[in-house]
Amino acid sequence: MGLNETDSPNLGVTGEQAARWEDRYALGRVESLGSKVDDISEVEYREVRLERVILVGIYQSDRDEAERSLRELAALAETAGAQVLAGLTQRRDKPDSATFLGAGKARELRAEVATLEADTVIVDDELAPSQRRALEDVVKVKVIDRTAVILDIFATHATSREGKAQVELAQLEYLLPRLRGWGESMSRQAGGRAAGGEGIGSRGPGETKIELDRRRIRTRMARLRRLLKEMAPSREAKRAARRSGGIPAVAIVGYTNAGKSSLLNRLTGADVLVHNALFATLDPSVRKTLTPSGRAYTLADTVGFVRRLPTELVEAFRSTLEETAMADLILHVVDATNPDPSGEIEAVNETLDAIEGIRKIPVVMVINKIDAALAPTLALLRRLIPNGVEISAASGAGIEELKAIIEERLPSPAQHVRVLVKWENLGLLERIYREGRLESRETREDGTFVDAWVPPALGAKLLDQALESPARVEGPQFGEHTQNGGLDE
Repeated sequence: MGLNETDSPNLGVTGEQAARWEDRYALGRVESLGSKVDDISEVEYREVRLERVILVGIYQSDRDEAERSLRELAALAETAGAQVLAGLTQRRDKPDSATFLGAGKARELRAEVATLEADTVIVDDELAPSQRRALEDVVKVKVIDRTAVILDIFATHATSREGKAQVELAQLEYLLPRLRGWGESMSRQAGGRAAGGEGIGSRGPGETKIELDRRRIRTRMARLRRLLKEMAPSREAKRAARRSGGIPAVAIVGYTNAGKSSLLNRLTGADVLVHNALFATLDPSVRKTLTPSGRAYTLADTVGFVRRLPTELVEAFRSTLEETAMADLILHVVDATNPDPSGEIEAVNETLDAIEGIRKIPVVMVINKIDAALAPTLALLRRLIPNGVEISAASGAGIEELKAIIEERLPSPAQHVRVLVKWENLGLLERIYREGRLESRETREDGTFVDAWVPPALGAKLLDQALESPARVEGPQFGEHTQNGGLDE
């Protein structure tokens, strides 16, 4: 697409300068970006015609970064049930305050929309309400932004009552300042599937065919916040029950589609949904498993992160973030097949930084999908993460090494005991194996003498048993030991 008179600041330029202005102002096509999906079920579970979309983004200087971001947006759009026809980028210092691209480029985009018979334009940024309306007036088809696509995917994939409430709250927070001018394209919700041909950006887990106005949105948001607040004690009670048993917690975090659910299944033998799509996991899944020596711990699978994750979702998905904040150890999973692993790691770290106290929790970096990674990407990751654990959750490669590292990094129980566990109390011995760290054991005539570190709650039970016969306790009495071996009486 060449220059036109409305865009060129100076028509009397040399050939080299003209080429530079062409790069500066033209909409450049992103090569090889387009939907190659033949089977609709690969990206969505709706028996409707795929929405035909054109993606548009701008950049200041780094075109490669802009194209990577547009390819990620293409994956988001396909996950939401769209067919990507083309991806276009324009070099600009900043978005145009009126039509995002500028009036001339918006008209060129309208011609592209007509040529390709597109239904929708998706902008790789967050649009102001006025920008969306103005660009829609020019291109004559629906215009939505990156945030709307992500919210749409969440609306489709949320399954639990809490997850649906969180998604709807995020959608309403996004929609409230954008009510004016949305018109028919956003005047109703479709209950999780397309209705009336509206497609991406118009689905939601809430009520169907509701006329949304500010008063009703605020009322609904207040109700959702109360509902989520009522769910919090139940979630906290489950977490406290796990804590009371002295069972340490491990959380899996990472970029969306990095293989977190596959890793959870591999480590625990669970059957959590695994799907090669973005945001397949929205509701946190917690499973219990054992270290190689038999110590129990819980493993939580969390929602994946993405570049420029909408602030509405970061706030709404508090339960997932709480699982991470309450963990004793974090497994940060990195996709070795991603062409931009450093950007992926940075995006996850930025989101984690928003969680209070998260930086105090030890992190194990896990490089996943090594069996499908390109050699240059693996070499880059080894430089970026010299202590990373290389695995394939799909094939099982490296999993035993990861299990050993998890066991090594789990927090040690706080109480040191040297006590004889009588034969009739073998349940206590099993709890030592499961919840504590066994230093040594000796089988005797009347039971098993153990030297171990255990959680305080278990230590109290062992102390009660020992007090029945003080001779059954040898060496130092029970007490809280510091890491350097000291004893607090």
